[in-house]
Order: sequence, then C-alpha cells, then structure tokens
Amino acid sequence: MNQKENNMTQDTPKILWTPGQDLIKNSNLTSYIAWLQEAKSLHFSNYDELWKWSVDEVDAFWESIYEYFEVIDHGKYNQVTSGGHMPGVRWFEGSEINYAEHIFRHAADGPAIIFQREGEDPVEVSWDELKQKTAAFAEYLLAQGVEKGDRVVGYIPNIPEATIAFLATCSIGAVWSSCSPDFGASSVVDRFLQIAPKVFVTVDGYQYGGKMFDRTAVVEEVINQLPSVKAVVEIPYLTSDKKLATSDLWEACVSNDSSKLTFTPVPFSHPIWVLYSSGTTGQPKAITHSQGGVLLEHLKYVSFHNDVRAGERYFWYTTTGWMMWNFVQATLLCGATIVLYDGSPGFPDIKSLWKMAADLRVNHFGTSAPFIVACMKAKVDPASEFDLEALRSISSTGSPLPPEGFSWVYDHVKKDVWLCSMSGGTDVCSAFVGGCPVVPLYEGEIQRRALGCAMYAFDEKGTPQINSVGEMVVTKPMPSMPIYFWNDTDQERYKESYFEMFPHVWRHGDWLEITDRNTLIIKGRSDATLNRHGIRIGTAEIYQSMSKVEAIQDSLVVNLELDGGHHYMPLFVVMKAGYSLSESVKKQIAQQLKADYTSRHVPDEVIEVTEIPLTISGKKMEAPVKKILMGHSAASSANLGAMKNPHSLQVFENFYTEKLKAH
Repeated sequence: MNQKENNMTQDTPKILWTPGQDLIKNSNLTSYIAWLQEAKSLHFSNYDELWKWSVDEVDAFWESIYEYFEVIDHGKYNQVTSGGHMPGVRWFEGSEINYAEHIFRHAADGPAIIFQREGEDPVEVSWDELKQKTAAFAEYLLAQGVEKGDRVVGYIPNIPEATIAFLATCSIGAVWSSCSPDFGASSVVDRFLQIAPKVFVTVDGYQYGGKMFDRTAVVEEVINQLPSVKAVVEIPYLTSDKKLATSDLWEACVSNDSSKLTFTPVPFSHPIWVLYSSGTTGQPKAITHSQGGVLLEHLKYVSFHNDVRAGERYFWYTTTGWMMWNFVQATLLCGATIVLYDGSPGFPDIKSLWKMAADLRVNHFGTSAPFIVACMKAKVDPASEFDLEALRSISSTGSPLPPEGFSWVYDHVKKDVWLCSMSGGTDVCSAFVGGCPVVPLYEGEIQRRALGCAMYAFDEKGTPQINSVGEMVVTKPMPSMPIYFWNDTDQERYKESYFEMFPHVWRHGDWLEITDRNTLIIKGRSDATLNRHGIRIGTAEIYQSMSKVEAIQDSLVVNLELDGGHHYMPLFVVMKAGYSLSESVKKQIAQQLKADYTSRHVPDEVIEVTEIPLTISGKKMEAPVKKILMGHSAASSANLGAMKNPHSLQVFENFYTEKLKAH
C-alpha cells in the first residue's frame, strides 16, 4: 500500500487526552517502573524505552512480571524460555501454579461481582459467596470424576454462575470452555465435540431484547451428540422449574456451605481453557491457552495497560462466546469488581448501558467500535443525561474505531475520560496494542504497543515499516500465545494460521501502520483486503468513511478480481430508518471516500440490503460474502450455525444469480 496513493500524508492528528500528573504518579505502570529501578537497577526515562527493553530482553522482562506480581509457584523453574523459535517456545518449565489461586489470594473490599439482567435490578455477589460457591462446585466436579485435564463446558449467558463454574474448573486443574446460548446446536457441537467434555453446564434459555428464548430442545440435541458427557448441570434461568430429566440442578451443586476451596497446582503450560475461532468458513479452531501464560499476560495487561485497581468496577459488554468474557474474569486478579450484563445493549434503548454505568458507578467501561459508532449515529449524549463521574476509562475493541468515534467519546461521554482503543484477539486472549496511562491520546490512533509485544508492520519482504501500512506481525514469543489447537496433529493448523508467510514470525492477519510517534492505526483484516488495481485497501478505511455518512447505518465491502485484470467492488449498505438509497446519498458516499482517501476507494456500485451478515460475536463476514459472489453457495461459504443472522446471506446469493452469474 503506497502512502501517497492512500492519502496517508496528513498533519499530526489532534491530542484528545493527556494524562494528568496524579494519574501518571499513581498508575500501576509507574509503580512497576519504580520497582524495576529499585529491584533490578534498570532506569527508563519514558514508556518507549521500557517497551524496547521488554521486547529486546524477553526472558528478563517476563521474569520481572513473575517476580513483581509475586506469582505463587509450588514448583521451581530452571529458565524462563526454552525450545528455540516460535511456535516451539516453552515457558517456565518446572513451575507449578494455579490461575484461580491468584484470584482468591486478595482480601478485596466490595463485591466480587455485580450482575444486571436486562430489565431487572442489579444483584451483588460477595467475595465470600464467590469463594464458597466455587468451592462447592469444585467439590461437585470432583464427585463426578472430573480430573486434572478433563474438560467442563458451559452453554451459558454472561451470568455469575458462569464465573463460578470457570473458577471451580480451573481450581482443580480441569479445562474450561463456553458458548453463549444463542449459538445453534450444530455450532455448539462443532466446538465441544472436539474437546470431549465430561460435564456440561447449561441454562434452559436466555433473554434478549425483552424476549425469552427457550433452549431446552437445543440443549438436548447437543447433549445427544456429545457422548463424553457424564453429568449435566441445569440452571433454570427462564423459570424455576427443572426441564432436563437427567440433569442436576445448579443450586444443589453449590449449596454445601462446608466446602473448602483448595487449588491443584499444574505445570505452567497446562491448559486453562479452549476458545474458538469464528468457524464461519470451516470447523472452528480450538485455540488452547495455558494457565501460566494467560496469568502473566493478564496481570501485565490489566494492571499496566488498563490501570485497574483493587475495588474498582470493571465492565465489558460481552457474551461467554467471546474472548472478552475471559478477559473480564482477569480483572478479579487485581481485586476488582466485575460488572456482568446479560441482555441486549439496545434494550429498552441504546442508552441502557450508559445508564447502567452511571447507576453502578462503573470505573472502566468496555465495548466495541460498532456500539460507539451506533451511539454516535443515534446522536446519544450520555454526558448530558447521566452522572459518569466514576468513569475513568472506556475501552473499545472488536474492529477499528474511526477517528469520529474517538471525538464522539470526548464530546458526548466525558471530556477527561481515558479512551483505550485496543486490538488483540482470541489467539492470545488479550491485546497486542492498547492503552498507556502515561502518554497522550491522538485522535484515531491506538496509544502504544503493549509491553512484551514485539509488534511491527512488515512489507511483503519482511522489512519493518514506519508511517506506512504493512502486515501486523509479532517477532518475539509471548507466553499467552496458544500452546496448541486441540487435536491439531503436528501443529499443522497452528502453523498455517500464523507462521506461513514469515518463518518463525507470527502474522496476525491485520493491516497495521506504526507512526513515528509510536502510535498505531489498525486498517482492518489483511485477509479481507481489497486488492484494487494493484493497490491494497483495508476494509476498515471504507467503514470509517461510512461512519461519517448520516444516512448509512452499516456497510460491507468486498472486491472481486475478474478475468482480464478487471475488478468489481460493490458496497452493500443498510440504511438508517427514514432514509433511502437515493442518488444524492450515493454521491455523498463517493465524495466522502475521495475526501478521506482516494478515488480507488469509491465502489463500483452501492447496493441496499436489510442486514449485514454477522458472526455470533458481531463481526462482519466479508470473506463468506466474497465467496458467494464468486458463485459458491451460502452453505458452502459459511457455517450458518456460527452466524447471528444466517438468513442475511440469501440476498447475496440472489445478487450473484441475478447480476453476476452471466458475467
């Protein structure tokens, strides 16, 4: 991608936020820097010097994290890393730890969990109650024959029971995995069948947008296809009645007040949970992380890059099928209170989460870029309606946040809030890049690379780029990289996923620009690149421009490479209520894209659709749409069970048949 051709030569963007001296002085990051000076005689004058040391001296950095956070080790490691190049690096061999033990080692003030169900009053779970129920459920699992390394799975919403089940599973050295109950039966089976779970925890249904959805029939269908399941635990979430004939009721499983919570030490590389890729174009990859790897990564990121402190309230809108649910649990490591919400973010209206943040005095509010853009387009003004005095930070991930989204936060939410745009993934259950409490925030840019993350933007020859877009790569190992994909013989899928393009270098699949200020701009997925007449365009650039067009609610773009060197780039748009796709709107789209980027960004055609195809976690499905427009059926292009709205693909099949097939 050429800098000049893509209109990258712009003035330095405006600074939207600068950390105050109190924040810098009292931040967890500053405390760590002071500790490094006192304990290790290491001196750093700014964050960038610290980051460079953290990636140049991999072993020294991660050992400092181990020591600084006083990791409870029941064994003894000989060295930090061994095994050579990625992906064969091994960490802290000889150590024996338990992730859950680190959550319960603090006597924290306030509740452990605050839970709000859609349309209902919040409920608090104390640390004592969390500990007692975790101990009781761990005792239940052991009674079912669950041993170290066995799998326990949850088909469960974002409710306290999910946290308890995970912590109990982790405490005995078993392996956790979960899906949200809006997943279809085939999608759940595609995931859980791979890992052969012994215990299945489920609800009878869920609530969303003011409606109840009974999932009993789906649960029975799933269980019938999981022969490894020996016990089913049912949480009557919609009613108080038991619906599954052979299940054990949740309340009975956590009722033993005399249970004592103990922790089974496991090797550093022992699996903690299995997460999954979206599975929209094939069988989901069963991404497996280690207890020790995510422990170190979460302690580092939550403390230094989110600046979470004991007693603070941490919220992220998520489901149990997205890695952000796992990340939320990590804030318990700091003694924070996790705020869980189950339901629609738009019920009864799109202001509901901002109201909850005010009512519950949330300190850290996590969301997605599409939610912020939706609030912006709906002209929501939380600052004028709600008391957000307690709010310290807003985090955004899932897709690139456009500059207008940054400005909206400061104009309409809170002028002195710390906006932490971040990017990472299921692959590491954390963020590669994100917030930094000691440097300014520029409009449209992510503040810094995370400590210990040797991230660069490579051109096709593997040369690092500055002020130019390249492939996002990580050149040094991180402990939270997957230990393996479950049942991945000889790590074939693992290597294909990350290490095919550059030997021993992790290629993440995003376009990245690193500026000469060390800030970062994510340009969207490189595997959904619009190769427009030899110029590579990130889809995020198109979507950022569309966020400025008042009439457009949502959009999706693909580019088809045709015979004879020709290209066809259609833009599919969902119109906001009260607007139609008129010629004037089409003209506005073209003008906006030319103003922001180049004429090459202008689509060949703009087509109105009623919905954009989305995965269950809300990601746009560009690759499946492109396959459909190349003549493949929807069923062969996407896993319909892993979609939020599979019916939305029909319009693209029709479009291919009616417009493209003859050409």
